Amino acid sequence: MITLYGIPNCDTVKRARAWLTSRGTQHSFHDFKRQGVPAERLDAWTAALGWERLVNRQGTTWRKLDEGVKAAVVDAASARALMVAQASVIKRPVVEWGDGAVTVGFDEAAWAAKVR
Repeated sequence: MITLYGIPNCDTVKRARAWLTSRGTQHSFHDFKRQGVPAERLDAWTAALGWERLVNRQGTTWRKLDEGVKAAVVDAASARALMVAQASVIKRPVVEWGDGAVTVGFDEAAWAAKVR
């Protein structure tokens, strides 16, 4: 089973969900806003991808953070604390694929290779 994590009003998450649905690909959606960031999954994503790929430094949430908060994100522990406190700073979508792989972001070509 594919699990897609994100925020429902995020345009990239909307495109990713629509893409999966249009191909008849079964998946579940975990809403960070309603269900929170699953701490144990966040640790697994960090191990698989690295905290640097998970923190969206291009997004609105990051840009609105105090400069001191931004400067304090220097390692996995500080990034984890920020991602738990501010779910919107996580790059989206995070996807756990049926084969155990974890990806972040929506890349149609890469996804097409995973979904047949």
